[in-house]
Amino acid sequence: MAVTVRIPTPLQKLTEGRAEVACEGKTVSEVLGDLERRHPGVKERICDQQGQLRRFVNVFVNEEDIRFLQGDQTAIKDGDEVSIIPAIAGGN
Repeated sequence: MAVTVRIPTPLQKLTEGRAEVACEGKTVSEVLGDLERRHPGVKERICDQQGQLRRFVNVFVNEEDIRFLQGDQTAIKDGDEVSIIPAIAGGN
């Protein structure tokens, strides 16, 4: 299943400068695995040593936060858009 993965600016150096890449998978976890196969180094930046998404990384499927769906087991269908968004903190 082909999906579009939107890559945040800090990770685009690993995707040859591309803000969007095509990946495949039936779940978010499979899509992220395919992303790592195609662009090594991405997963270690967004996942911890146990393979879980880091707290400061938000992932959305078609603008829905996967934390309110089935997490990394959220089903993906052909044409979906997966967005990786690092959380931003700070300010006054």
